[in-house]
Amino acid sequence: MSNKAIGGYFELETPARKAGCPGDNAIILNSARNCLEYILRAQKKSKIYIPYYTCDVILEPVKKVNFEYEFYDVDSNLEPIFNYENIKDHEAFLYTNYFGIKDHFIKDLVQKIPDHIIIDNAQALFSPVIRDIDQFYSPRKFVGVADGGLLYTDKKIDQTFERDESYQRMSHLLKRIDLSAEQGYADFSENDKSLENQPIRTMSNLTERILLGIDYENIKERRKENFLFLHTALKEKNKLSIDLSEMSVPLIYPFRTDDKNLRQKLINEKIYCATYWPNVLNWCTEDQNSYTLTKEIIALPIDQRYSINEMKKILECIMF
Repeated sequence: MSNKAIGGYFELETPARKAGCPGDNAIILNSARNCLEYILRAQKKSKIYIPYYTCDVILEPVKKVNFEYEFYDVDSNLEPIFNYENIKDHEAFLYTNYFGIKDHFIKDLVQKIPDHIIIDNAQALFSPVIRDIDQFYSPRKFVGVADGGLLYTDKKIDQTFERDESYQRMSHLLKRIDLSAEQGYADFSENDKSLENQPIRTMSNLTERILLGIDYENIKERRKENFLFLHTALKEKNKLSIDLSEMSVPLIYPFRTDDKNLRQKLINEKIYCATYWPNVLNWCTEDQNSYTLTKEIIALPIDQRYSINEMKKILECIMF
């Protein structure tokens, strides 16, 4: 019999489970980086190839498991500049589903190196799970939760993990509602830092509960509508070639441009575009493609909070 309390004060109200919730049949952990750590521990390999063009938190689990690692560059289509025949039996190959728009390419890539590939779907929450392939997702890149990761793998670690707790990481989410995005930003940054070097735990009750109550069909529809609106207007100006799968639900609209003033122009209009990823500028030299991509790609927001009206405002900043 449950020892859950009866009576007393109320908890935060969250909606009932919605259809289409990502994570069915996943191993639910406390962060995407810990999903990668789980994979590396379970695979029993000893080296991993990782892209220069990725977030520096990827190195955290790699170093925790004492893997050797080697960087590779990506081309102007965000695809590896790499000879896959060089991968040895004890080596893994990490590829990022950039901005959630590389599903077509991934479908071909997994056929080439199925025993080595790990798909980083942190930017692709709705990309389909590929059977027998190690892959992980990061819900907090797409919805308002503080942590959590979804892992798909047929490899298992014989260990029981403690459940994480998230209540102390929620202040930035609450301040954005009660105050403003600007007043919650310091808390947002502090929360990001709090996720560093955390042990593998299962997803917290709070994060899991919030995720179960989200209207994912609306999120998918709104993101795709906003993305396609921007792409229709900007594809001739965009230096990045985009081949979007019907299944893809993008994180942002990646607009590659030579306009060095555009980012500040958008900020002046309170349009905030994440930089993917500042660490790349330290990892690479200026002649490498990843360096140029970091400098030139502006991540235009297209998420479910916004309608075509906000997309029109973004276009006005770019066009005029």
